[in-house]
Amino acid sequence: MLQATVTAGPSLVETAARQPLLSVDKVTLRYKTPSLLVTATEAVSFDVCQSDRFVLLGPSGCGKSTLLKAVGGYMKPAAGTITINGRQVSKPGPDRMMVFQEFDQLMPWKTVLQNVMFPLLAARKLSQKEAEEIARSYIEKVKLTRALDSFPHTLSGGMKQRVAIARGMAMQPDILLMDEPFAALDALTRRQMQDELLQLWEDTKFTVIFVTHSIAEAIKISNRILLLSPHPGRVKAEVINADAASTEDGSAAALEKEIHNLLFSEPGHRE
Repeated sequence: MLQATVTAGPSLVETAARQPLLSVDKVTLRYKTPSLLVTATEAVSFDVCQSDRFVLLGPSGCGKSTLLKAVGGYMKPAAGTITINGRQVSKPGPDRMMVFQEFDQLMPWKTVLQNVMFPLLAARKLSQKEAEEIARSYIEKVKLTRALDSFPHTLSGGMKQRVAIARGMAMQPDILLMDEPFAALDALTRRQMQDELLQLWEDTKFTVIFVTHSIAEAIKISNRILLLSPHPGRVKAEVINADAASTEDGSAAALEKEIHNLLFSEPGHRE
């Protein structure tokens, strides 16, 4: 197995010096199909620290979405452990909220405000007034205040994803889990959503694990990238990405080429 670390930009994020918020330790994930037992990942380990923009990157079938589901508590590892704040993950919880690729994740009979309020009220810890105040504040953060009373069918794909992000963040989870949330959008809207997600992160410094198969998107979104091999997913490398996405001196292009080489090199081709 290739083990490597690539650094980019003038500053290096020293994750080893920070206390992990999430720890994935030698996790193997398997699931059944009608005809066979599939190993999605094998002995994958990584840590995510507070305020990380952590990207799982790899080709289709490398188990990155399956890993995200396991972190979310929607499936149990066949081997290894997943802990958050020192507690083992055994089921879904409000400390981990998911945003999916699909646009139908919103309830069509509820308005934007009602969709964002729903999990807040379902937790039964807030009054109607408190839930509405929090929902309104996060809807404002994703620039949808004018659409408070709109229903999902009247919204564009990008607007629906903004609602889903606001709903997830309104719960103030320890980690926001995003499974290729912009993959179904057109190129211009996708770029706009990437910019808006980064601006939202600048405002609140939330912790996010983001799944993508786009190297360019991974570089733009991340401060750390975990590269996974083709099926079954194993760790190939971790990239510490400081400022490459924001520079104009070719750093991002050079890093994209390096990541491509790491992803598609065969074991033994690199030190």
